[in-house]
Amino acid sequence: MFALFAAGFATFAQVFDAQAVLPALRTDLGISSATAALTVSATTIGLAISVLPWASVADRIGRTKAMKISLVAATVISFTVPLMPTFQTLLLARGLVGLALGAVPAVAVAYLAEELHVDWVSVAAGTYVAGNTIGGIVGRLVAGPLAESVGWRIGLEAVAVLGALAALAFCLLVPEARGFRPAPAGGPTLGRRVFANLGDPTMLALFAQGFLLMGAFAVVYNYFSFHVVGSPFFVPEALVSLLFLAYLAGTVASRVSGSLVRRFGPLRVMLCGIAVMIAGALLLSSGVLLVAILGLVVFTVGCFSAHPVASGLSGRMARVGRAQATAIYQLSWLGGTAFFGWAVGLVYDALGWAATLGTVIGMCLVAALAAVVGLRLLAGRRPGP
Repeated sequence: MFALFAAGFATFAQVFDAQAVLPALRTDLGISSATAALTVSATTIGLAISVLPWASVADRIGRTKAMKISLVAATVISFTVPLMPTFQTLLLARGLVGLALGAVPAVAVAYLAEELHVDWVSVAAGTYVAGNTIGGIVGRLVAGPLAESVGWRIGLEAVAVLGALAALAFCLLVPEARGFRPAPAGGPTLGRRVFANLGDPTMLALFAQGFLLMGAFAVVYNYFSFHVVGSPFFVPEALVSLLFLAYLAGTVASRVSGSLVRRFGPLRVMLCGIAVMIAGALLLSSGVLLVAILGLVVFTVGCFSAHPVASGLSGRMARVGRAQATAIYQLSWLGGTAFFGWAVGLVYDALGWAATLGTVIGMCLVAALAAVVGLRLLAGRRPGP
């Protein structure tokens, strides 16, 4: 459990640290907000692309070996990111970090399920998710203030050091796998398992939740920092990173949403979560800073009420290729984070914050429609083997 906490911390600290230095990148490199946000998208795109290949590699060489190789490679590359002389090479290095990191989200939960007694799996998975969350927060909180005081390059380098320490902790703490069995020959091919899930309307509805809701989440967290450093708030960049503490509200919400599903069913919980996201987006439009910050917290609670439900169902309700279904969901939310995190930045640059929030609300409404249409098919459906 401690090892997987460290792995999650190392992964998401190095994925989202750039989110805290976006205003500094824009100023230092003379680029637009949307272009600066590509530094986050490059890493999440790399992560999304690599999830399925890493899952396949781990089926052959083992979960722990794959994760060790992944974290060590990513850490080495992370140290080179701040040294890149141009924005183009910076993007390339960030993309390589994402490609290297893909083993951890691809196989961490599968590793826990193979190694632990069933009574401990949910607790250990929660510890791993906590590592993801805290890594994301710490990466932002370290990089942001350092970017303001000594430059964004030092900020990213400091997070690379933290990632190296967490990767070392994982390598020292993780026990060798005892429950792993290499993937047997025969059975449905990887392609068939993937396309079976992509052809299932219910699974597509679940994948759409990750793509749209986490895409909306990335938009808000990418561009709210640009919004508050300008008129009418003029918040110092050194303090902007503190806004990412709102992320902690999502940690709490993700734990509560599971118990609510047992009482009210997944569709109701997801729709309520989306409604809370829309309410948060409306509050984010306020010209009063405290109200806007409250909106960020509310928006985060809503997202992490709906997203974990869809994530859990993607593995539980797959009729074939459960591992591939969970990997596709990971790919979906990472792809949504990367695509919308950049594309809606074009809206922000051209039309401003209000239009950006309007786009976010539209994404939430489309996600709600997909949930209603797709998840009604869940009635009477049994999980796959």
